[in-house]
Amino acid sequence: MFSKILIANRGEIAVRIIKTCRRMGIATVVVYSDADADSLAVEMADEAVHIGPPAASESYLVADKIVDAVRQTGAQAVHPGFGFLSENAGFARRLAAEGIVFIGPNPHAIEAMGDKIESKKFATKAGISVVPGHVGEIDDTAHAVKISEEIGYPVMLKASAGGGGKGIRVAWNRKDVQEGFPAVKAEAKSSFGDDRIFIEKFIESPRHIEIQVLGDKHGHVVHLFERECSIQRRNQKVIEEAPSPLLDAKTRKAMGDQAVALASAVNYDSAGTVEFVAGQDRSFFFLEMNTRLQVEHPVTELITGVDLVEQMIRSAYGEPLPFAQKDLKIDGWAIESRIYAEDPYRGFLPSIGRLVRYDPPAEDDTGPIRVRNDAGVREGDEISMFYDPMISKLSTWAPERIAAIDAMGRALEDFHIEGLGHNVPFLAAVMDQERFRSGKLSTNYIKDEFPDGFHGTAATEFQRDLMAAVACAMHRVVTRRAAPQLMRDDWIVIENGERRSVRVTNGAALTVEFLGEGRTLRLEDIDWRPGKPTFAGVLDGRAFTARVRPAAEGFVIRHRGAQASVLVLTPRSAELHEKLPPKKAADTSKMVLSPMPGLVVTLDVVPGQQVRAGEAVAVVEAMKMQNIIRAERDGVVKTVGAKAGDSVAADEVLVEFA
Repeated sequence: MFSKILIANRGEIAVRIIKTCRRMGIATVVVYSDADADSLAVEMADEAVHIGPPAASESYLVADKIVDAVRQTGAQAVHPGFGFLSENAGFARRLAAEGIVFIGPNPHAIEAMGDKIESKKFATKAGISVVPGHVGEIDDTAHAVKISEEIGYPVMLKASAGGGGKGIRVAWNRKDVQEGFPAVKAEAKSSFGDDRIFIEKFIESPRHIEIQVLGDKHGHVVHLFERECSIQRRNQKVIEEAPSPLLDAKTRKAMGDQAVALASAVNYDSAGTVEFVAGQDRSFFFLEMNTRLQVEHPVTELITGVDLVEQMIRSAYGEPLPFAQKDLKIDGWAIESRIYAEDPYRGFLPSIGRLVRYDPPAEDDTGPIRVRNDAGVREGDEISMFYDPMISKLSTWAPERIAAIDAMGRALEDFHIEGLGHNVPFLAAVMDQERFRSGKLSTNYIKDEFPDGFHGTAATEFQRDLMAAVACAMHRVVTRRAAPQLMRDDWIVIENGERRSVRVTNGAALTVEFLGEGRTLRLEDIDWRPGKPTFAGVLDGRAFTARVRPAAEGFVIRHRGAQASVLVLTPRSAELHEKLPPKKAADTSKMVLSPMPGLVVTLDVVPGQQVRAGEAVAVVEAMKMQNIIRAERDGVVKTVGAKAGDSVAADEVLVEFA
């Protein structure tokens, strides 16, 4: 077995590979850019080699720097992780020429399957059903419009070398193609160093189902069943699960057989994923093959017990697969939530900054309910604008699907992050949705369920009770410390403007009686003290964790996707409070604000210019994605607050109208 492996990647996947290498007794080397000098991966690896500035095009994508690092450290093999050079056949060939083992498939397989255009040609020749589209390179925007209109809208513009949701746009009309094609090419060039684009028919209300395959250098290929990745936003996966709630045994076998046949045809010899678009009727079409480890591989590992990173290493070393297809079985159900640095309350826009607090739920890999958190960060680390905005991947396993979903909801409650926007409230809200729990999924799920964006969820009766009880408990502690003479039992709770009369008494547990409602609740096992940002307890037998913080008045309490401002007042104070006038929000209607921190790529208007609602005024790049900023109203430009090349903060004024 190899004695030393170099990891040509960063973040959580570098940490993930290090963990398996440690278990196998293999020393590790990581390469790092300036932005990652103090990263967890650098801390954990046995050796680390600096390879340049933060931009991937000057560090992680430069093959010469990776090879030099191998030479410096004496590593025998390179694991590319995912993204960067993981699907670059030229890089794999370069390593082979240098006598370095590439921990991934052979270059022929990468070329045949890893390239989105070539893989479609190959699959068509092999008689595999593919999505209708234009298989070939596209010259320019005019050519893209012509092809799109021949296929028929809607169409999908996709980077040939793309992955991770980058370099993908859905176009519903000619204008979308004219605006989207150059943006996709630019994203593809900056993220992958390859700006080739192809176009295919966009199938409405589809499901995204993929088959994990694994091969060795002795002609053996197996599949490790499917993952459903239909919960997506901007073509980037958000929640994945294994197995799929859609498939029956017959369809699972058909998809698995097709994936294995495709992989076998190119002598595939590592971990890879064959992606399908599936109809609600269980029809399916080949989309593409990812010739690398997938981000969502943990759910497959949880239901099969197979360490995919270990098998990639063993395959690269020349060992045969230790199991045949008949030896593999699905055990239980696994859910993965991607924790992103983004603000779900602002259209999921990227949110960069420092992890002032990072406290994930406790991991458990042996219990009846299992929790796993794949992360490359720790408290105090910075999420920069140069790379993917993922903070971690939280996975749960249980014997049945609903139990795995409930475990995920509970684990998300225990995930505490401060310092930047994150999508934990949104993920928790999805876990509570009846449609998600029923398994009626599609790639339109987020658009269907949250058409106006995510603004939190309405509190359930249990959550309203929880927030009232938590506020009473907190108020009792604070009052006892600051003004014990004001302690009393009867209070008025005002929760998002709604009044409730309560009586709070202490005994073995805190008892909260809702006067006039005929209900009394017990709050016990309380874990909170002033200044602590989470409140844990058991309310009427149900364990929970809520996010809490003091406000100018009262407390702000969030449980999963629901949030409320809660006041605990005396009856007289409640009377006076109702007489206070509401605060007015600042008027920003004459401004176009940057919705995220990022880099201004273009600013397309000048003072005095007439602008119509919906017209593009700027392009801001953040987290390797180009975002078109549009005017929300007609107007004449008064001032322009930035120029191309400027770094801007969230809510910074880009354009002001007269």
